Amino acid sequence: MRHLYVLSALSMALLLSACGGEKDSPQAHGPDPKMPEAERGLLPSMKIAEPTAWGDQKPKVPDGYTVAAIATDLAVPRQTLVLPNGDILVAEGKGGTDAPKLKPKDVIASYIKAQGNTKVKGGNRLTLLRDADGDGKYELKTVFAENLNAPYGLAFANGNIYVANQDSLVRFDYADGQTKASGAPVTITELPSKINHHWTKSLTVSPDGRFLYVGIGSNSNVTERGMEVELDRAQIWQIDAQTGAHKPFATGVRNPTSLRIQPGTGQLWAVANERDELGPDLVPDYLTSIREGGF
Repeated sequence: MRHLYVLSALSMALLLSACGGEKDSPQAHGPDPKMPEAERGLLPSMKIAEPTAWGDQKPKVPDGYTVAAIATDLAVPRQTLVLPNGDILVAEGKGGTDAPKLKPKDVIASYIKAQGNTKVKGGNRLTLLRDADGDGKYELKTVFAENLNAPYGLAFANGNIYVANQDSLVRFDYADGQTKASGAPVTITELPSKINHHWTKSLTVSPDGRFLYVGIGSNSNVTERGMEVELDRAQIWQIDAQTGAHKPFATGVRNPTSLRIQPGTGQLWAVANERDELGPDLVPDYLTSIREGGF
């Protein structure tokens, strides 16, 4: 999780992946997947991908695409943002607060899941990459802003860079070509962060720049930690970019980790992480359009 790759030749819209299933898994992809039976018990199957270095390998891509590392030795890169002049911002962070262990299986599950996490400390910063001569090699790598709190979502509008930390939505003033923030971030609004079982805050902006949309994940699987920690969770917020006023745009989305506005239509889309601990293939994550007021 320390390398950043760029996919060239054509623009990339979405890359979705799934892991943890067996080769003979009945799960299929598409709008009507074949669902396996749920596994019940104290310890359902949990298969965790083992982190390993890239070495000399690169992701396999279709004909006409090439892959090259444009930055290395990053401190847990999360999301990227292409600025108007072509510079790339990278959010580096690692958030979350350990939730109380309620049952013996919580302790065991935490240990198993930790095997799939990087040991690298999150940078809590934004790094700027620049390819000044357009040769595909980003010769400049510099810290644009630091001392953030697990930054994840990024967006640009109204001459501002917007950043969704795990506990707040903030903005930086931006001038074309700027390589370092001119001042401390301005807080637009606080974001729910109690316990933070799902800490990542995805972010996108409406085409006119008026509204920001932030994904806020749940604090549990099935409210096993109580309803009080689920206040304002499992939602997508619509936030006024000027005032910070916000409302739930849609609810019941367990963990929306990728938000995008479809060009030309204004339709909001999200990729949702569903619940686990029912077996390695349940429940499948999904891509869906989001309807205002929907659950």
